[in-house]
Amino acid sequence: MKNQKPLPYGDPAHLAAHQFLVEEAALLDAADYPGWLDLVTEDIRYLMPVRVTTARGAGPGPQPGMGHFDEDMYALRKRVQRLATDHAWTEDPPSRTRHFVTNIRTFRHDHASLRVESALLLFRSRGDTREADLISAGRADLLRQTEDGLKLARREITVDEAVLRTQNLAVFL
Repeated sequence: MKNQKPLPYGDPAHLAAHQFLVEEAALLDAADYPGWLDLVTEDIRYLMPVRVTTARGAGPGPQPGMGHFDEDMYALRKRVQRLATDHAWTEDPPSRTRHFVTNIRTFRHDHASLRVESALLLFRSRGDTREADLISAGRADLLRQTEDGLKLARREITVDEAVLRTQNLAVFL
């Protein structure tokens, strides 16, 4: 799949994937996490490996077996449920986020799935005393066609920094 060409930007499948990512970002920015879960398949895998800076030629950056996130639907539901309680201290005050999703490239995966690459810049503000956070990342998604439309079946997030400067990762990327 390395040499596979992306779908043309006017292709209906690419346009559907692009619309999916834009609508998903709107749900996350509105903190509509139950609505976001409706866009996710039951067999979701949501990953964010730890990135390690290595010398040139020493191999790529993700650290095997280590992740900021490695979640399934059960874990995502629990995280969403917790955010709705008084026990989500990492989100008190709640984050104000803006997900900027760009550089979207869509590839056919199989007859019912699309592989979608995108770049993400997350702006996150909390309270009045801290500087805002910026998290830059690449995302590799698997979107699966279902009776209810496209759904997210897998997301792997590769952050551009080895050391994250945010206080916590209580938000969804």
